[in-house]
Amino acid sequence: MAEIICIIGNKGGTGKTTLSHLLCHGLTLLGRRAACVMTDEDREPVLPDGRRYVVADARSPHARDKVVSRLRELKGWIGVLDGGANRTDLDISLYQMSDIVLLPFRDSPEDYRAVLRDLDLFPKARALPSQWPRNRWQLDAANRMVDELPEDFRARVLPPIHSMSATKVLLQTRLQSEPGTALNRLAREFAQGVLGLFEEEASCVATALAQARAEADAEESDHP
Repeated sequence: MAEIICIIGNKGGTGKTTLSHLLCHGLTLLGRRAACVMTDEDREPVLPDGRRYVVADARSPHARDKVVSRLRELKGWIGVLDGGANRTDLDISLYQMSDIVLLPFRDSPEDYRAVLRDLDLFPKARALPSQWPRNRWQLDAANRMVDELPEDFRARVLPPIHSMSATKVLLQTRLQSEPGTALNRLAREFAQGVLGLFEEEASCVATALAQARAEADAEESDHP
C-alpha cells in the first residue's frame, strides 16, 4: 500500500504547497514514486509537464477520497496531500487519512500561535520550521521562538527547511526548466528526513509489539 503524507495547518502563507512539491520532487530523486495531491479549492492546478512526479487535482471531497483510495492500492508509492488554510474540517479529514502529518510554520508570532493550536489539535503531527531564515540574527531569533515552545511540543519539531528562492520554480503552472543543483539538494535532504519519520514510526510499532509480547509471556508464566 502507498504511504500518505499530509502538509496542513490553519495558518496561510506557511509554504504548504511549496513544501508539497519540494517533497515530491525530492522523493523521486531518491527513486520513489510520488504524487502531489492538491486539495486547496482556492488554487489552480499545475500541469505535470516536466515534473518527475504525478500531480492530482482533488479539490472536491469526492475527488479527494477517490484519489487517496487509488493511491492506497499502489504499492511503493507515496502520496503528499497539500492542504489549505483556515479550513479546520479539511485539516481533520486529511489528518485522518495520513500516516505522517507535517505542520509548517514560519518565524512570526502569528505562526507561533497557530502551530501551538495545531500541535494540540493533531497529536501525531510534526511541526516543520518553513522558509527559515539564514541571516545569523534572524536565525537566532527564530530558534529562540522554537525554544519557547512547551517541552512536549519541542520534541515534535523537525529540522528547519531554510528559505530558498529557487523553490518557486516548482510552483510554475508548467515547469519550464530542470530544477538546479541547489534545489535538488534541498529537495533530496527534505525527502530523506521525511522517509526517516516512517522508519521511526516502524521502530516505535516494533518496540510496542515486542513489549506487548513480553508482557503476555510474563502473564502466561505467572498463570500456567
